[in-house]
Amino acid sequence: MDRVVKIPDETHPITVRPAGGHVTVRVGGTVVAETDRALSLSEASYPVIQYIPLADLDPALLTPTRTHTYCPFKGEASYYTVTTPDGRAETDLAWYYTEPYDAVAEIAGHAAFYPGRAEVTVS
Repeated sequence: MDRVVKIPDETHPITVRPAGGHVTVRVGGTVVAETDRALSLSEASYPVIQYIPLADLDPALLTPTRTHTYCPFKGEASYYTVTTPDGRAETDLAWYYTEPYDAVAEIAGHAAFYPGRAEVTVS
């Protein structure tokens, strides 16, 4: 299957920059990730998303899934289910790009969480 690759421009801008603070991700009160090395990705009119270094995620809470999605600006995303110690499982809650496109190459080795399903704070 041929996939269209789009380059960010003035009609669909994307910027990646350091978050500039301490980022904590919680699911049901459980801390899933904490870092001072997060990246903030701003894309067009979407809410800013925090990308957390994979090394700063709690691997005991993550299970890779078979889900993959495609973004013409970023590439193919893979997903994690997050399972908290009390057994609560949030399927496909976090995503990451193993080989993101050049325009967003900085997010390689980082994962993001759906803000409506996880509590993501920057302090």
